[in-house]
Amino acid sequence: MDMNDVIDRGLVLLGCGKMGSAMLQGWLGQGLPVASVWIMDPHPSDWVQGLVSDGLHLNTDLPAAPAIVLIAVKPQMMAEALPLLTPFGNGTTLFITVAAGTPMSFYEATLGDKTPVIRAMPNTPAAVSRGITALIGNEAATGEQIALAETLLQAVGQTVRLDDEAQIDAVTGVSGSGPAYVFLMIEALAAAGVEQGLAPELAMKLAKATVGGAGQLAEMADEDPAQLRVNVTSPQGTTAAALEVLMDAQAGLTPLMARAVAASADRSRELSK
Repeated sequence: MDMNDVIDRGLVLLGCGKMGSAMLQGWLGQGLPVASVWIMDPHPSDWVQGLVSDGLHLNTDLPAAPAIVLIAVKPQMMAEALPLLTPFGNGTTLFITVAAGTPMSFYEATLGDKTPVIRAMPNTPAAVSRGITALIGNEAATGEQIALAETLLQAVGQTVRLDDEAQIDAVTGVSGSGPAYVFLMIEALAAAGVEQGLAPELAMKLAKATVGGAGQLAEMADEDPAQLRVNVTSPQGTTAAALEVLMDAQAGLTPLMARAVAASADRSRELSK
């Protein structure tokens, strides 16, 4: 199974909200013909509707045996949406799911236990091709199919493979929910700047550029983040004064982040029961 297979047999998107649209934009940009795409979505965006004139199949009959079905609906809609796809179970159609909280066993029970299923946990920076997606396949998914899923998911950023589905909950806590923690940090940093006398717009511009730039530096630099932190911290200087607060063993950022990630991972575990 490869991209030519996808072009010939078709790719079905069940749900095409923000995440589905980000992925589809990436694939079309990489040369997937729009006529090879079928979308099932009760509330398609204007952008998706605009693709119909280019050959996109929207809420029409599906191909007989699509190469890939990407499930990108909200977990709450899963129970009613999935029965549409049972004819493709136990066959040559690869199912890739980016829906949170729904384990592979649910798809196997609904579609058949010989159905190749790959579970993926992307994150919202996928919208600017800076996402990171963790993925794992079930026993029916071949190495070739997992490699194809990786290729597809790399259209919106980096990918990592997991050893065990249980790791998805921890991934949810770190990278799945993680962008929201960073957005909150930007808000908090800007608000602190306003408290120190900066105009709100200026404080927000400084906070966004600082977090965005530091993130890029952390990804691109050879040193690890701990070393980068040491590099910018002069003894008894301004950064050291701030880090003394942030690195407090009881009330600092590290124990706070541990509690936040644990809360997200715990909720992920609850949802998948």
